[in-house]
Amino acid sequence: MIVIAGAGGFIGGALVRYFHERGFTRIRAVDKKPLGEWYQSTSAAENLCLDVSEEENCVRACEGANEVYTLAADMGGMGFIERFRIECLRSVLINTHLIEAAYRAGVERYFYSSSACVYNTDLQKDPHVRPLKESDAYPAMAERGYGWEKLISEMFCQEYWHERKMKTFIARFHNVYGPFGTWEGGREKAPAAISRKLIEAKHQQAPQIEIWGDGSQTRSYMFIDDCVKGVDLITHCDDLIAKPINLGSSEMVSVNQLADLVQEFAGIKPGRQYILDAPKGVAGRNSDNSMIKSILGWEPNTPLREGMRKTYAWIEEEYLRRSPRRPSSSGGINDSVLAVERKSVPIASIPARPLEKANEPSVAEQ
Repeated sequence: MIVIAGAGGFIGGALVRYFHERGFTRIRAVDKKPLGEWYQSTSAAENLCLDVSEEENCVRACEGANEVYTLAADMGGMGFIERFRIECLRSVLINTHLIEAAYRAGVERYFYSSSACVYNTDLQKDPHVRPLKESDAYPAMAERGYGWEKLISEMFCQEYWHERKMKTFIARFHNVYGPFGTWEGGREKAPAAISRKLIEAKHQQAPQIEIWGDGSQTRSYMFIDDCVKGVDLITHCDDLIAKPINLGSSEMVSVNQLADLVQEFAGIKPGRQYILDAPKGVAGRNSDNSMIKSILGWEPNTPLREGMRKTYAWIEEEYLRRSPRRPSSSGGINDSVLAVERKSVPIASIPARPLEKANEPSVAEQ
């Protein structure tokens, strides 16, 4: 049994689908949101609405589990994590209860989704920052709230291996984006936020878009397909037990460069209003992929242009679908009443993979 906590979110939902498409037939997907609010759902999975910040729900979630993947957290883009630090810190309850429940249930492999926000902020004050390697998390000076929660949860995972010999795996995500992600409401990250702003400008004939900061901030962005494959590879590599590892693209761009790229897909070039006092995070951040390439012989490799083309197209489709009687890009009228619901993602029948193989690599390249 594979258990994925946070399955109603962007990455968790993609991971459920990833494993199902590879033949796993016993997948338990868990999220506190009502099923109708999940970003995407796989009907063949056992879908449970449970709040895994509560101990008894973690016990229920881990019943009969071989592997547990922890994607659940209260988080969002920079606007969210800078404003709601207490909510971010409270996510420590999720990993605290879930890892103990997993241990008591005899789980063989436990994956924890950490973040590049654990890295020492003193190393990220220049847009031309050198790529961050795994050792750069110490001496510790993580981002307030969200970053510190991730760092202490990493330590829990390491100690459960050293003291109790439960195999734990830790990936530090660097800005994941793609279809089925958050693109409105305040929790979206830069790739989705810029796409939405340009889509709104395109369809509402707005003369300019807002950019948080001066646009010089740099980041790398990892496409969702690379993310879920990386999670699989990391969790099934015993050389990475209890070793935090970067999982991110090394293709670094500035916010202005990202906006330039998305403008090409939108076919417009509006002005930019720079909001200098808006939340903008560290000045620069990039992933040093030396460790993942050395151990796995792989790294996230979807070019930003390719991933953003798919992401922009999906967000524009969603925008038009949710906007009744708004002219579409082709000049027609979008009727959201007649739109096909895309949240439920049934998967075609494929040969079942034996459950006994749930602790073996599920990616043929490994």
